[in-house]
Amino acid sequence: MESRKQIAAEKKRCNSHNCAQAILHTYADVAGISEKEAMNIAGAFGGGMGNMEGTCGALVGAGLVLGLFNKDKVKSMKQMRQIMSKFKDRNGATQCKLLKGIGTKVVLRECPLCVADAAEFLEEQLGQL
Repeated sequence: MESRKQIAAEKKRCNSHNCAQAILHTYADVAGISEKEAMNIAGAFGGGMGNMEGTCGALVGAGLVLGLFNKDKVKSMKQMRQIMSKFKDRNGATQCKLLKGIGTKVVLRECPLCVADAAEFLEEQLGQL
């Protein structure tokens, strides 16, 4: 699979998509949905899960792609754990507000880079068909 991580990151960088939308929209064909459906499905995850209180939206988007692609709960959960682990190792957190430095004033990773990381790790998992 040709890497789409820069395409996903650019969608976030230009502010046309939230982080979850950037991932799900970029991989809509892999997930078996239309780009419009991708935008609607991931629309509520701007600022991550729960408006910065929970998981980074890019990770949410990756999880949505896995679920739609695999149609296998156990496989998707196993792959998502691996993505989350690699993401946390690279970035120091998986929670949106920590990544953005809300409360700490220390930005761990900018959103477009979080999107690129989530896409990279998603592609690794999708390559293990």
